Amino acid sequence: MYEFLTPDDIQKILKVKQAKAYEIIRTLNAEMKQEGYMVIPGKVNREKFEERYIYKPSPVEAG
Repeated sequence: MYEFLTPDDIQKILKVKQAKAYEIIRTLNAEMKQEGYMVIPGKVNREKFEERYIYKPSPVEAG
């Protein structure tokens, strides 16, 4: 699995238009910069994306 997602990847995962995918990348990269990380314009860290956009139930919720 790739470490970074492109706008095309985000479009497929979230079923959004290209402009929205770029907006998501800019937002997440801004958060990462604020946290002190280096970012790659036009790509976003997969772990950060999944943390913010993919619902994963906690072990308590899963039963």
